[in-house]
Amino acid sequence: MQTAAHASVALVALIHVYFLVLEMFLWDTPRGRAAFGTTEEFAARSATLAANQGLYNGFMAAGLIWGLIAGDPVGHQAQIFFLSCLVVAGVYGAVTVSRRILYAQAAPAALALALVLAAG
Repeated sequence: MQTAAHASVALVALIHVYFLVLEMFLWDTPRGRAAFGTTEEFAARSATLAANQGLYNGFMAAGLIWGLIAGDPVGHQAQIFFLSCLVVAGVYGAVTVSRRILYAQAAPAALALALVLAAG
């Protein structure tokens, strides 16, 4: 169970590193615009906001990675904290921005959180 929990936390961290790259570095490229369904004009106007959002995703990934490498009980507690933050942010984003956020962010984090809690 512990292996599945760690693998799921690592996967969620990788997802958020990917979001960081998309939002901080690829936001106004064709790939970034396609990922988020934005126009060239909107991407240009919102690049600073997207970079800030990407930085947040990077901090979430860093927290999860820290949780994986830190000894217990700190590592376990960090995983629970950062996964919980991602679930809450994902649900909020799904309600206020796009339902896709529920599947891209909240669901993977919730599954990882359930595995981390079950692995205890």
